[in-house]
Amino acid sequence: MSFQRKLFLGFCLMALPVALIGAEALRSNREERRALEALGESMARSRTFAELETAMFGQSEEVWQFLTGMSPAARDNLRTIGRAIAYWQVRWEAELEPDEKHLAHDIATLQSQITALSERVFALHESGQREAAYRLAEQELKGRLLPALTRKNREIYGATREGSVRRAFTRLEVILRDERRALFSIVALSIVAGVAASVLISRGLARPIRRLKEAMEVTGRGLDGGPATATAEPEGALDMPSPDEPEAHSRDEIGDLARAFAAMTRNLRRAQATQAALNSELQAKIEQLERAQSQLVQSEKLASIGEMSAAVAHGLRNPLASLRAAAQLTLYRLRGTPGAGEPLESIIGEVDRLDRRITHLLSFSRPAPFRPSPERLADIVQSLLPAFGERFAERGIRLATDLPADLPLVRVDPIQLEQALLEILSNALDAMPQGGDVSIRGLRKGDVAVLEISDTGEGIPAAVLASVCEPFFTTRAEGTGLGLATARRYVEQNGGRLAIESSRGGGMRPTGPTGSTPGTTVRISLPVAAVENPAAT
Repeated sequence: MSFQRKLFLGFCLMALPVALIGAEALRSNREERRALEALGESMARSRTFAELETAMFGQSEEVWQFLTGMSPAARDNLRTIGRAIAYWQVRWEAELEPDEKHLAHDIATLQSQITALSERVFALHESGQREAAYRLAEQELKGRLLPALTRKNREIYGATREGSVRRAFTRLEVILRDERRALFSIVALSIVAGVAASVLISRGLARPIRRLKEAMEVTGRGLDGGPATATAEPEGALDMPSPDEPEAHSRDEIGDLARAFAAMTRNLRRAQATQAALNSELQAKIEQLERAQSQLVQSEKLASIGEMSAAVAHGLRNPLASLRAAAQLTLYRLRGTPGAGEPLESIIGEVDRLDRRITHLLSFSRPAPFRPSPERLADIVQSLLPAFGERFAERGIRLATDLPADLPLVRVDPIQLEQALLEILSNALDAMPQGGDVSIRGLRKGDVAVLEISDTGEGIPAAVLASVCEPFFTTRAEGTGLGLATARRYVEQNGGRLAIESSRGGGMRPTGPTGSTPGTTVRISLPVAAVENPAAT
């Protein structure tokens, strides 16, 4: 139903009581007119009876005029008057009510008596008994019948007036009673119609308009709240009545407005989602650019360090090689001299230690080429552990591994990942000179394979935890500061991420549901390889 028709229906319901009151007024007027017509008919009956009464009294006048000789044609006139009386009597009787028929019978009886008496008077007069005719008329007509007719006339007029008034009042009471009932019915119907009109207007107009207003306010709050993220909208943003609600399916102007507003809201929501996606993409590009810039700066630093390291390494290696050869030669020549071998062996050991540092420096400045392939983390870890078996045993370090067989393949350079694990395990070994525990655990988190290496060493101070992966940063006097830097570089080059958690003293690192211990955990996250079968490659 259209908005215009709803308004029209509502106004019709409101106008219905007025129409009913008007109809009742017309009905009451019609009934009152009928009552007046009935009263008029009663008055008409009185006029008819007056004609009858005049004719009957005229009949007696003709008898007296006949007796006095004033009207020789009185006998003929009497017959004419008799026909007139018969006419008016029939007409008057036809107008009487059923309860008034006895009056006509009484009048007819008097009329028949007057007629019979008139014939007797005429007969006596014609037979020459004029005095007897006069006395008969005097005694019967004037003394008995005319007074009886007068009394009956008064009775009839009284009954007519009383009956007319009574019927008029009765009719009026009926009219008033019906009018009162009709008014009560109209009032009740007006209340019902008013409630129905209110409900109709509320359901058809007020409620849809109120919901549209609320939806617009919510939409306004959503727009004022700023753009939504790529994955979630602000609470209440661009909300709109559901398409299943009545106003959304209504075929009136309110429904058209609701559908237009819903379409606008959907367009705004799509625009917001597109904007959020663009913002997210822009944020990702910015982060990627920042990472690229950081890598570029790091590469420039490493390039400078590499050039310097190569120059220093080449400048030191040759003298160190000569020094080691001279010490070895001297040790050979003095092999039988007591106390001469210990200083020379110390020199050779220090030279070897310096050579390892130079080799470490050169490997950091010039990393090996990147050759990725699908690999199993368990295989890489197991191939590396034998190199630490003896060293762990010497220091009393217990090793525990948890590498599920269903760990996914990762696409990495096995040499680089092995070198990164070597640096991490070496740091764990150096952190526990008095022994401890090392655990290696593998797990999958979505599209990422995670390798966790935990130790129970002294831990890393929180103040330096953020700098431990920086090149040449070390907390040990004998360290080069390139172990964790090399590990992070190789992990990131393979598309992964290296994170370190550590607690020292009061800090605790969780190790199980009920226990915790100080130490360090290095977490390596690597993306799962698209091809998980090594034979396929």
